[in-house]
Amino acid sequence: MDTESEARTTAWHEQMDAASQRFDDTEAQRDEVTRLRAVTESDVVDTKEQILARADRLLVTGEVPAQAVIELGRQDPVDSIRSLERVIGFANELQAANFLTRGARAAAAVARISLADNGREVPMGTGSMVSPQLLLTNNHVLPTRGAAESVVIEFRAEVGIDNVPNPTVRYRLAPDDFFVTDKHLDYTVVRVAPGPDGVAPGTTFGWNPLIAKPGKIVIGEAMNVVGHPSGRLKEISIRHNRLDLQLDDFLHYASDTEPGNSGSPVFNDQWEIVALHHAGVPKKDDQGRVLRKDGKLWQSGDGDDAIDWIANEGVRVSVLLHDLGSRQFDPAQRALLDELGLAAVAPREAATAPPVSRGPAAESLVRGLRGRSTAFGGRRSVLFLHGRGQQGRDPVELRRNWTAGLNKGLTLAGLSAIDPADVYFPFYGDQLVESMDTREAVGSGPALYESLVAEAAHRAGMPDPGDLPADPQAREAIGGFGAVVLGRLRDQLSWIAARSGLDSALIGAIFKDVAAYLDDERVRKSVLDTVLIDAPTEGELILVSHSLGTVVAMDLLTQLPRELNVRLLVTAGSPLGLDGVYRKLLTGGPSRPERVGEWLNTWYAGDPIAIGCPLRQAWGPDLRDLPVENPKERAHDIAEYLAHAAVAATIGHTLSA
Repeated sequence: MDTESEARTTAWHEQMDAASQRFDDTEAQRDEVTRLRAVTESDVVDTKEQILARADRLLVTGEVPAQAVIELGRQDPVDSIRSLERVIGFANELQAANFLTRGARAAAAVARISLADNGREVPMGTGSMVSPQLLLTNNHVLPTRGAAESVVIEFRAEVGIDNVPNPTVRYRLAPDDFFVTDKHLDYTVVRVAPGPDGVAPGTTFGWNPLIAKPGKIVIGEAMNVVGHPSGRLKEISIRHNRLDLQLDDFLHYASDTEPGNSGSPVFNDQWEIVALHHAGVPKKDDQGRVLRKDGKLWQSGDGDDAIDWIANEGVRVSVLLHDLGSRQFDPAQRALLDELGLAAVAPREAATAPPVSRGPAAESLVRGLRGRSTAFGGRRSVLFLHGRGQQGRDPVELRRNWTAGLNKGLTLAGLSAIDPADVYFPFYGDQLVESMDTREAVGSGPALYESLVAEAAHRAGMPDPGDLPADPQAREAIGGFGAVVLGRLRDQLSWIAARSGLDSALIGAIFKDVAAYLDDERVRKSVLDTVLIDAPTEGELILVSHSLGTVVAMDLLTQLPRELNVRLLVTAGSPLGLDGVYRKLLTGGPSRPERVGEWLNTWYAGDPIAIGCPLRQAWGPDLRDLPVENPKERAHDIAEYLAHAAVAATIGHTLSA
């Protein structure tokens, strides 16, 4: 055991020396950053590509309110680098009210790693759950399978709100099931064995997803580190850390971290992991000798906490994920790795990456996401039900986008934002396409599709051929369409498109999928079964649906357990007002579900899929129709619907009731 401890110490000092060398080699780059900060009078300085990626991520995820972007854009064009730097600066200066709550969730997944030696436990580092079963730490903390077998993982090693230490929850590792390590990048990913109750630790304490996409941080932004410095109870170095330099594989930043923080996750202000902390850069004299905080030469007996640390280094998450994705795994290991989610797949690899499998119902299809059981007091659940065209997409990102739109609306309504991880997000996108492929193979007809398009075109004001004047010039004056082509499907779509601003191909695709779902019981059953797998089974439910998802939601209400009380149904951009749609529902017509407490239907007059709205005309007065104004080019966008204060307030007030 002493030999193993010495090996770990040696490995850590090797990482420190390598980090120190990289720090020395990049002095000119740091000087250039200092010069740019003086010229621009801004801490945020980075390459154009990094600035664009970062601003885009902040806007897409709703971290910067839309009104703030408008105000900032009045000073410079909204897409200029200077304006985007202001957007990033705004995100750094003012944190949402849920900043600390989200931070507490992120910190809950961080654990202390201790060496178990003859009844004694010696703290040696930090690890973080990055999936329900996988833990991320440093190679120099767990360099071998044998080392992993000799440690104990402790969650809740921290003081509670009353400043009294919590009782810890302990786990052992299972390196024979999954163990990957790399010395240069100084990372190890290892499976944590379930507890005595058979439950994976991530299910209890959560996990911090790894995100491969760029745009998580730029030079000058604040960083947050959660760990167990020198083996102490959990501590957080919050917002006093700043990214100073981005290298190909590593990040350099100023921070209050200590050696015991090896293996700690480094977060941005949105509590996304940007790096794995692994080494500090010590201050040295002219002869390259390490100095203590008091200016004297450091000796090995002084302890690492006596060193005068001038910078810290972390491994970039995107680089770590690229290395992890380049390796070969057996099916069981691949299944564990798949739990990282599609967000962990590097963009350049996403097109060829194997599909994520999260359950027995669909071995080759991406499954949905379940919300935290403790969310909203543990009594209420929020479920987002998406529409068509989502195949091949990442449910994690989709859920974030929905939540970002809702959080914009909640902010405008003066209500607290919610965390995406608290929301149920069943995902049937891949299943829909697969079941439709089977349907087409057996030759199911297009009659319902043509009927829906024709009805939508008629509701959009398209005249019937018999209603047109005989004179060709007069016909031409009516919308630019002649009687000889009015019956053709493509022209019906063109008529709808011309009055909505959306592409006719998109409109046709949406109606095609609605028709496929309604017209073939195999498709319907496949979709409903997929949704039910990741839906809550009891308590109170707020069901928010969009597009085809509103049709699925209406059928789903007949399938959900009676123990589930549907407090609120939200339908957005819905085709439920079309006669050809509601006649095909499981209820057999526009009969308002008795089990629904409140029903809010929101629609935009320029949304061609909501052409049958308002719904009260068909479904009766016992629902609330709320017309909104969406940008014409995003007439059918769910994030735009949810970003309206009145829509979000209905959801928010039901959550807090």
